[in-house]
Amino acid sequence: MTEQNAGEKKTSSGKIAAAFEKGKKEGRPLFIGFTVAGDPDYDTSRRIARAMIEAGTDILELGVPFSDPVADGPTIQLADGRAIRSGMNTDRLFSLVTDIVRESDVPLVLLVYANMVYRRGIDRFYREAAAAGVNGILVADVPVEEAAEYIAAADAHGIDPIMMVTPTTSPDRIQKIVSYARGFIYLVTVCGVTGARDIVAPESIALLKTVRNHTNLPLAPGFGISTRMQADAYYSAGADGVIVGSAIVQKVEENIGDADAICSAVTAYIAGMKRK
Repeated sequence: MTEQNAGEKKTSSGKIAAAFEKGKKEGRPLFIGFTVAGDPDYDTSRRIARAMIEAGTDILELGVPFSDPVADGPTIQLADGRAIRSGMNTDRLFSLVTDIVRESDVPLVLLVYANMVYRRGIDRFYREAAAAGVNGILVADVPVEEAAEYIAAADAHGIDPIMMVTPTTSPDRIQKIVSYARGFIYLVTVCGVTGARDIVAPESIALLKTVRNHTNLPLAPGFGISTRMQADAYYSAGADGVIVGSAIVQKVEENIGDADAICSAVTAYIAGMKRK
């Protein structure tokens, strides 16, 4: 994989870029909401996605349930298990995406693990994802040094390759990562797995400012964000959006068996997190 010119200002030309540009013009950062596809079942998952969008989610991130989600903590691991037991698989994933995008213009991003893409066939996975209406894909366990085939498939099918930067990423690797990314950069705010936390680590603010020196792509912190105070801290430091997952998935778990209650809880939570 030949690294792009380090000085190149690379941006997305699609729906994700348009969403961030719209937020910028309106003077507000974006809320990127995460839910696990098929949790707790197909129909309820579709209702949750609709509720999240109606509550003001600017970009919807769907986690593709996997049996060994190494980047995820207990909350999302349990959700993955519920989704798998309900029958969620790659075919049903793309059907779910199609159902969601039929009802909404909100950009949709997949968070997936490499084994599921590889088993399907990398090019086939991206081709089918694009046909279903996916706008960006983050492969959580593929480092930039091994990402060439995934990025090529993303480019071939008009999908933004979303890339992660962590607090331990070296400056050289940051530059390499941002040179291949499109859509936005996912800033991992803590060392560890996903899961709601109560603080904003100083090193995560420092990371945001460091990465800003390397790219003009939108920056969106994730991992551990669960409160409006945390979101506002990242916004004040220059984040273009925040990614919230475990706190939303927890609302699903707390109300299992009552789809109306799940959607009401998710709606109320997102309304409290959004900056108008």
